[in-house]
Amino acid sequence: MKTRYQLRRQNNLLTKRIIPCLDVDNGRVVKGLNFESIKDAGDPVELAAKYSKDGADELVFLDITASQEKRKTIKELVASVAKVIDIPFTVGGGVNSMDDARNILLSGADKVGVNTGAVKNPTLLTELMTVFGKQCVVIAIDAKRNYSEDSTKTMFEENGKKFWFEVFIYGGKRETGLDAIQWAKKATELGAGEVLLTSIDKDGTKDGYDVLLTKKIVDTVSVPVIASGGCGKPEDMYEIFEKSNVDAALAASIFHYEDQSVNRVKEILREKNISVRL
Repeated sequence: MKTRYQLRRQNNLLTKRIIPCLDVDNGRVVKGLNFESIKDAGDPVELAAKYSKDGADELVFLDITASQEKRKTIKELVASVAKVIDIPFTVGGGVNSMDDARNILLSGADKVGVNTGAVKNPTLLTELMTVFGKQCVVIAIDAKRNYSEDSTKTMFEENGKKFWFEVFIYGGKRETGLDAIQWAKKATELGAGEVLLTSIDKDGTKDGYDVLLTKKIVDTVSVPVIASGGCGKPEDMYEIFEKSNVDAALAASIFHYEDQSVNRVKEILREKNISVRL
């Protein structure tokens, strides 16, 4: 029997996905700027139901303080969200073991997002892939520009400044020294079937996605990539789809605060010749 995720992917292989994100802290959806300045955005169950009815292709739920607080994702809340939606559902936060992933999937999620747990124990990705299948394993990468020169990193230059993208863990609170491009390649080779890529520099700014970072990751890995961080308007989604071959665009603020509905965003993208499912 195919999961919701497999059925949806089977029908939408050529369409771009639009994915609302629920960043959850202490049972509430929150939104911040560069992973800081957190403010309340609503009830996760109510928002999930709304987005499911409003045309979202998938939903991402991230318990953003689980790893930092060294606790598990709130299973009861995940289960409550799963009951009110009929779209593929990815859940991340505090996943450090097979049991953590199993509990999340048994609570109603279709896919498990792993960031801190995979950085600390990369073989976890292979273990998850072996038991649950590659399609269930999402490597979440939170990346930020590091303006130091290092011949061992994937260097970039923009506006006369050289930098590389560093991976952060514990909800963006701790640097790792890992090159995001190299880590994405390794993580997908180990077993991740999808990359959820978030630009910390762009997060909450509403200035648009990090095209440079996204395009490089997309060109480096052979699995679907979700762009995250910086979306402030439908045109930002259009830009990331036009300038990179990214598979999906994730957004929070423009949906949480009702700047745009999911279906309206899709209509705008369709008018600009981006293939989406209405």
